[in-house]
Amino acid sequence: MSALIGLASRLCLLGAVVLAGLGALEKASNMLGSTFLRGYDPWRLIEFASVLLLFTIALELWGMRRALENGRPR
Repeated sequence: MSALIGLASRLCLLGAVVLAGLGALEKASNMLGSTFLRGYDPWRLIEFASVLLLFTIALELWGMRRALENGRPR
């Protein structure tokens, strides 16, 4: 179960980094007068990234609590 939680945490972190990078690229391309992604506002992508980061933090804290309850270091 902890391997699955670790994998989900890593995937959420990777998704958050990708979304934040896409938001930054879209903002830079908007400043140059162009668009990279047509349907999304760059700030909306950064909001999605922050939600994924919050979910990642919650998963990591839950995993740490389980590890401490079991008496084994993580």
